[in-house]
Amino acid sequence: MMSDIFRTPVAQALLRVGSLDQCARVDRFVEDDGPARGARRFRVMNGGGLEFDVHPDRALDIGAATINGVPLAWLSSTGITRPDAYEPSGRGWLRTFGGGLVTTCGLDNFGPPADDEDGVSGMHGRIGALSARVTEVTVTSELITVAGEVRQSGVFQENLLLQRRITSRVGSTAFTIEDTVTNEGESASPHMVLYHVNLGWPLLDAGTVIEIPAASVTPRDADAVEGFDRRAEIGEPVAGTREQVYVHTAGTERVAQVTNAARGLTFTLRHSETLPAIFQWKLTATKHYVLGLEPANTPEIMGRAAARANGALPRLEPGESRTYSIGIEVTAA
Repeated sequence: MMSDIFRTPVAQALLRVGSLDQCARVDRFVEDDGPARGARRFRVMNGGGLEFDVHPDRALDIGAATINGVPLAWLSSTGITRPDAYEPSGRGWLRTFGGGLVTTCGLDNFGPPADDEDGVSGMHGRIGALSARVTEVTVTSELITVAGEVRQSGVFQENLLLQRRITSRVGSTAFTIEDTVTNEGESASPHMVLYHVNLGWPLLDAGTVIEIPAASVTPRDADAVEGFDRRAEIGEPVAGTREQVYVHTAGTERVAQVTNAARGLTFTLRHSETLPAIFQWKLTATKHYVLGLEPANTPEIMGRAAARANGALPRLEPGESRTYSIGIEVTAA
């Protein structure tokens, strides 16, 4: 079935342009200033009003994204930097957490820093600060594809290969990330992965509503307990507001939806069965006005040591692979 471009069948649209690039393309850039200098960036324009940045030097993560020019993602004050700016120790991850629509966390730890029998890992792991080897960038009249490989490895340490494929149907308002992680090392490795999807204003605003059908919901701490009955609501930004985090155990529907009825925007996130939990990070402080939807391969939010202690630490045997996918779709009135 052929796609439509701006409500026009592709075959008819192509009679009206000199090149498909007029409507759908991938632009390639190299940043030339500031903390991102030297890093690659791909801008995907899919002919349906959806545009998003792919950052090959940040594990092919997704940065800024818009629908019909309206921003969807939260971008932090750090900016999305080149990989050598990453601070691996402790909570240094926060020094280069630029936000963006999708930040990958893992591959051997997410959550708090870890220093245990499986080695040392900073907050949320190191995968999101590693450069990809790009293997494909193609645009056809039906599909846009960006693909590559990211290796997390060290001598006498883990050797995990992430193979990522990002696809967006031309003329749609959606895209999919499909990942395969393979242990190419000689011994078993802990394997924790989380997709940090960060939504911001104007999608996020007073009156925005969050829907996450789940089998169970657990508050992380006292702050989350205090806001439990309002977890599905977004209010005005208030200085000093503390973050609230909830652990949702997926039910039969692996989906989360965020709706801003006043702006006619709905954001839908779907995640594969291999991601059985989704964390909700709600923060409505000034400047830090953000909602995180975070599908993960384990419901243990307190990091690798806690996952091991609670019998919730996934592991990959030598040669073993796991696959994951998330799908994002936006509707705009």
